[in-house]
Amino acid sequence: MARRSITVGSIQTSYGHDIKINIAKTEALVREAADRGAEIILPSELFEGIYFCTRQEPKWFETAHPVMEHPCVIALREVAKSLKVVIPISFFEKDGPRYYNSIAIADADGEILGVYRKSHIPDGPGYQEKYYFRPGDTGFKTWNTKRGKIGVGICWDQWYPESARAMVLQGAEILFYPTAIGSEPYDPSLDTHLQWQRAMQGHAVSNSVPIVAANRIGEEDNDGVKQKYYGHSFISDHRGELVQKFGAEDEGVLIHTFDLDLIETYRAEWGFFRDRRTDLYAKSII
Repeated sequence: MARRSITVGSIQTSYGHDIKINIAKTEALVREAADRGAEIILPSELFEGIYFCTRQEPKWFETAHPVMEHPCVIALREVAKSLKVVIPISFFEKDGPRYYNSIAIADADGEILGVYRKSHIPDGPGYQEKYYFRPGDTGFKTWNTKRGKIGVGICWDQWYPESARAMVLQGAEILFYPTAIGSEPYDPSLDTHLQWQRAMQGHAVSNSVPIVAANRIGEEDNDGVKQKYYGHSFISDHRGELVQKFGAEDEGVLIHTFDLDLIETYRAEWGFFRDRRTDLYAKSII
C-alpha cells in the first residue's frame, strides 16, 4: 500500500492598493507553487490589499463582501479548480451587518467547503482589528479536502496553543496560518519574528504536526500611517524544525513534502494525545 504524502506551499510577497494587481500576483505565485508540485498553497492574510488595520477608517468597510461575492474568492476558487489544488483564501467578509476576517477553503475542484472566521482579534498600535472585525463565531475547524485534512487559523490565532490543539484534536494533519505582521509603531526597532516563529514551532512539537505560515513583506502607506512587514514565512515539520524559510525581503514560494503516515506514527509514539488529562484541565482553566 502506497504511503500517504502531501506537498504544501507558502507564498511570501508584497501587496499594494489595487486588488486586481494583488489577485494577479497571488495567482501567479499559486501557479508557480503548483508547477513545483504543491497541492495545498497558502497566500498571506488579507492579500486583497494593504493591511488596512493600521488605522481606523470607515472607507475600508466598503471593501468587504459576502464569501461567494468576494473578488478574491471568485478568482482563486477558479484557480484552485484549474490547477487541482487547495487554497485557503483570506478575505474581508461581510455577513449582513457583521464583518469578519475570514478564510474560505477552496478545494481542488473549486468547491468552497466553508468559512473559518478569525477567533482572536488583536487591538493595539498598528493592529486595530477590533474596529473592523467581530470575533469569529465558527469555532476552530478542520477541513477534509481532496489533498488532506487541514486546519487553518489566522494571524493572532497562531499565538494561542488552544487553537492548534483544537484543530489537531479534530484530525488536522497540517496547520496553516496566513499572517500580516511586522513592525510595532511604538518601537520601530522591535522585531518579533523569532517569537512569532517559535510560538508556532511549539505548536508543531506539542501536537506532532507540520505548520505552514505565510506572511507579507514590504512597507505600506495607509493614508500616512506606514508599517513594514517582516516576512520570515516558513514551513515547520512535526518536530518543530524549520524545513523551509524565507528572510525579511524574500519574495516567492516555499515548497515541502511531508510523509503523513510517518508523522501519524510519530504522533502515536510520543503519546501527547494518549496522556492528556482533560479531567483536570477544566478545573484549572478560567
